[in-house]
Amino acid sequence: MSTRTVLTSSDIDRAVTRISHEIVEANRGTANLLILGIPTRGVWLAERIAKSIETSYPDFDAATSHGRLDVTLFRDDLASKPGKEITQTTLPVSGIDGKTVVLVDDVLFSGRTVRAGLDALNEFGRPSAVRLAVLIDRGHRELPIRADYVGKNLPTSLDERIQVRLDESDTENAVVIEG
Repeated sequence: MSTRTVLTSSDIDRAVTRISHEIVEANRGTANLLILGIPTRGVWLAERIAKSIETSYPDFDAATSHGRLDVTLFRDDLASKPGKEITQTTLPVSGIDGKTVVLVDDVLFSGRTVRAGLDALNEFGRPSAVRLAVLIDRGHRELPIRADYVGKNLPTSLDERIQVRLDESDTENAVVIEG
């Protein structure tokens, strides 16, 4: 099996910074903006995006404007993947009602995780808008879902596997393709 690196640590940093600026520009500022990561690596990316926004826009408080949204119980493949661990959902104290929520995930593939995320959000309130930010969009959608903010479009074959490795959970910062 061959492995090739498609994003280095500095590439990931640049993508996070670009996505952060695109989010603020599309939102016309940072008012009512919440960044929610989908476990596992989406949570780390959401935290990085929130910190990047805070660095460039001091009126944005990363600590109170980002969180994590566990979508496990809302997945449509629980019967075929029963071992998925349920983690805690952590939302900002202000809630999600009337906010622009940006869901963050590492890889967009079939769209099923994002659909589960939309269902999970309904349990917690009614945002004014929901956007999607992903580090990698690899195609192969099964649902009519597309990302609003993409670090890199990376068309792949179904035989290939994308691995996002982040310092927070892995030993390096990189995106590799195996296959």
